[in-house]
Amino acid sequence: MRSNVEEAPDYCAIEFAMEVLGGRWKLAILKNLMSGTHRFGDLRRALPGVTQRMLARQLRELQDDGLVSRTVHREVPPRVEYALTEVGRSLEAIVDDLDAWGRWYRENRPRRDAAAEPEAAGQEVAG
Repeated sequence: MRSNVEEAPDYCAIEFAMEVLGGRWKLAILKNLMSGTHRFGDLRRALPGVTQRMLARQLRELQDDGLVSRTVHREVPPRVEYALTEVGRSLEAIVDDLDAWGRWYRENRPRRDAAAEPEAAGQEVAG
């Protein structure tokens, strides 16, 4: 269970931001909502690895923190839509930068080359 945002330490703004944005799916949810309003099923299809329970939980936390709004349309069957609030929109550049960096890193991350490592080849490491 996540801790209360109000209880996050004052000495580190990164910890405060991570308390709000931490979670495997939150940034992906925000990225999807940047294209506009979506229903729960739309988000679920856009994030095939997320469970229904986890998506609902992450959306609820984003709502509680004021980043996402939830609108229930009184019709049969009920229609529920999620959208970014102004506070959520303020993260657009950050989310886009993280998305770009993630794509770059996926292509350029350092790879462990077992043949290049002396221990893997049975050689002693000079100390």
